[in-house]
Amino acid sequence: MSVLPPPLTRSTIVTALRTAGCVFAEDEAELILSTAASPAETAAMVRRRAEGQPLEHVLGWAGFHGLRVAVDPGVFVPRRRSEFLVDQAAATVGVPGNGTPRTPVVVDLCCGSGALGAALARVLGPVELHACDVEPAAVRCARRNLDGVGKVHEGDLFAALPTRLRGRIDVLLANVPYVPTGDVPLLPAEARDHEPRVALDGGDDGLDVMRRVVAAAPEWLAPGGSLLMETSERQADRALATVQGGGLDARTATSDELWATVVIGTKPR
Repeated sequence: MSVLPPPLTRSTIVTALRTAGCVFAEDEAELILSTAASPAETAAMVRRRAEGQPLEHVLGWAGFHGLRVAVDPGVFVPRRRSEFLVDQAAATVGVPGNGTPRTPVVVDLCCGSGALGAALARVLGPVELHACDVEPAAVRCARRNLDGVGKVHEGDLFAALPTRLRGRIDVLLANVPYVPTGDVPLLPAEARDHEPRVALDGGDDGLDVMRRVVAAAPEWLAPGGSLLMETSERQADRALATVQGGGLDARTATSDELWATVVIGTKPR
């Protein structure tokens, strides 16, 4: 006669997670217990988390800018600091003289799960939203999150977008990879081992993808439209110079609370 293991309790889950090195074991235990549909699923989720998988992949979702966003295994996990990128994007639409009577056209490049586009659409109200990513797993995930909200395209940067958007984009979110190649091995194992490298590796100095976006952005932006990209504090000056070199009026914005830096380039009218 087989003997079933005792059911996991909050206490035993916290102990297992803390032993595995989870700093916020108590909070994670609560999230797992509130998400799992059965004791077997609870045990499986605890095991996966203890093995080092990102909590968001284990849960199947991430909290972002007031939304619960689906996040599948192998998909980039939206960071809380990127909420600042969404707030800055929303502010560009509200700048006097920047608005248009038509519905704003918003594009989320390198969209991952589609979290940024979904959050911005929620803030702005009706928008024409397009998102794209080169990773098929991300595209599938984004289509779930943006169902009924926007269209998701698979492909490399602007090549994925409908050509009719040229010269019409009011807000261009591009959460490009910006980790220098040499620093990727230094990332936490959760990111290094479980998120697609293409979503992390920004080339030798971390700005390769940013340069590609900046080179093409002016022909896609509407007059007065803005490109917004996240970068690191140490890369901010070079990122700003890159955007200025692309013919856009550039500035940076920072959030000490979220430890976030955003570079903003606006196409002259």
